[in-house]
Amino acid sequence: MFEQLSLAWLFASFALAAAVVLVSGTRLTHLADTLADRTGLGEAISGAVLLGASTSLGGTVVSITAALDGHASLAFSNSIGGIAAQTAFLAVADLVYRRSNLEHAGAELINIFQAVVLVGLLSLPLVALTLPNVSIWAMHPVSFVIPLVYVGSLFASRAIHDRPMWRPVVTPDTRQDQPEDERSGGRRSTGRLLLSFVGLMVVMGVCGWSIAQTASQITQRLDLSESLVGALATATVTSLPELVTTISAVRRGALQLAIGGIIGGNTFDTLFLPAADVSYRDGSLYHAVAMDDYFWVVIAIVMTVVLLAGLILRERRGFAAIGLESTALLVIYAGAVLVQVLVRAS
Repeated sequence: MFEQLSLAWLFASFALAAAVVLVSGTRLTHLADTLADRTGLGEAISGAVLLGASTSLGGTVVSITAALDGHASLAFSNSIGGIAAQTAFLAVADLVYRRSNLEHAGAELINIFQAVVLVGLLSLPLVALTLPNVSIWAMHPVSFVIPLVYVGSLFASRAIHDRPMWRPVVTPDTRQDQPEDERSGGRRSTGRLLLSFVGLMVVMGVCGWSIAQTASQITQRLDLSESLVGALATATVTSLPELVTTISAVRRGALQLAIGGIIGGNTFDTLFLPAADVSYRDGSLYHAVAMDDYFWVVIAIVMTVVLLAGLILRERRGFAAIGLESTALLVIYAGAVLVQVLVRAS
């Protein structure tokens, strides 16, 4: 279908799908915040599971579709590039929250734990690269490990929520999680909330498929690098829900939800890799991609470590009323983009 469209219509379709993703993400934030209170999971876990997974659905479809079409680099870089972009979005949210450093005010042990898990998950593709190019049921062995680690981390997060062994120091700037009913006083059917949530997820999935198809066509017609398009174009566009939902959550005062949504979305994004690996029919996905793709793996690890340090240090105020880690995240991401563009231009 997209093969018949002109370049102008391809860009228009790409922009329309991005706009729908943007609008849907705003509504998802409110639903996730309310469901966090109804289910008793808390904002951090709901951010990691409900918000993280739902806003990442479009990116999942992009990676799977690209892998099915044989575009290994596009599938891989879309996942990892999205993690880097979304981590930078947390620094943007810190700029929006003016009372104090976001990582200080939204202190939550589960988010720290999830960041540690994310570093481990991001290290696994590098492990796959050092192992032989073997497949089991058309999947590299590492692709079996990633989902197991992810699911195990969710059970561990629930245990931390129910029986925390560490607690952050509460300061006047620390924002505590408050039930949605206490803030708004309203109460709607939980079933209707869930139906709306699932409906928005479906819409975002369809938009993700459209973005993948238009991006692959644009890449071919303009003779662009799949790695560059995946890491900077499709990854950024499919990560727009995270930007919208994070800023929306910050404005609602749901700071743990905002931070958990980014970190949880990033951990969920690592599941793109085994999904793309099983969809890629020409061997191990990890050995089919270029070093440019692994460049973004290293950048994502460095950015996550910086964020983790900020979550532990909890600087109350820093340069431009944001934390030092937020400034570093923006600098690292901008520098990585510049390096990639200059390398491609040379």
